[in-house]
Amino acid sequence: MVSQRVLIKNPTGLHLRPAGILCKEAMQYKSLITFKFRENTANAKSVLSVLGACVKCGDEIEFICEGEDEEEALKALVAAVDNGLGE
Repeated sequence: MVSQRVLIKNPTGLHLRPAGILCKEAMQYKSLITFKFRENTANAKSVLSVLGACVKCGDEIEFICEGEDEEEALKALVAAVDNGLGE
């Protein structure tokens, strides 16, 4: 298991478009990929789960990856968030 905290920079947070991009990126990996936000845990491969977390600009989330390609998955997701998830 690997994990890393990342700051959400998108001005409107994780609304539908960036949530979709995040899920699309996460689904490329076999590992179980979740993220913690406040006291909740969300499945990064589910758009509804990501949207339900209500992550806003300036919030910090912690990605948790478990599986055979966990290192690559974590790097890719952190890079995607750092690059603004398409915005």
